[in-house]
Amino acid sequence: MAVRIEGYAIVSLDGMIADKDGRMTDALIVEADQRFYAESLSRAALIVHGRNSAEPGSQATRRRRAIVTRRIEALQRTAADSDIWLWNPRGLPFAGLLERLALSGGIVAVVGGTEVFDLFLTIGYDAFYLTRSARGSLPGGRPVFAAVPAQTPEDILRRAGLRLTDERELEPGATLAVWERPAHRS
Repeated sequence: MAVRIEGYAIVSLDGMIADKDGRMTDALIVEADQRFYAESLSRAALIVHGRNSAEPGSQATRRRRAIVTRRIEALQRTAADSDIWLWNPRGLPFAGLLERLALSGGIVAVVGGTEVFDLFLTIGYDAFYLTRSARGSLPGGRPVFAAVPAQTPEDILRRAGLRLTDERELEPGATLAVWERPAHRS
């Protein structure tokens, strides 16, 4: 089984994942999206995020994760009994991370922030689950991708080779769009 890279984000009307202070506001807290997110992460073999993005709840410390950082050379375990790793992609490419963690299959869930989402645009998402909340904008906030708001998240995903395969309303004012890489035929 191969590794499948999946991104997960909820954004405001203007494509932000947090306000200007890095906080998730009420505009981005959608109960149906939180359920979808938790269920999705429960299936992940590895969760990748930056130091300011994390999974809330009691399950967070039980899941294997890689926290992207520049503070170390390549890869370092956070504690002897932990399966939480600090990872510097400049010192160890993604393929090396998978090899060092002995991960040959399953879902790698990428959950933010902006730099981490951008990093995986280069590595290559197999799917990106983008929830858009219509509950407001966050001017000057933290964008899902660095090129937002000059470009929409949807345009960026399209340029990265993904295409919209499904879209559904999670609840009034919140829509989940599934972007996937087309299957290649040999």
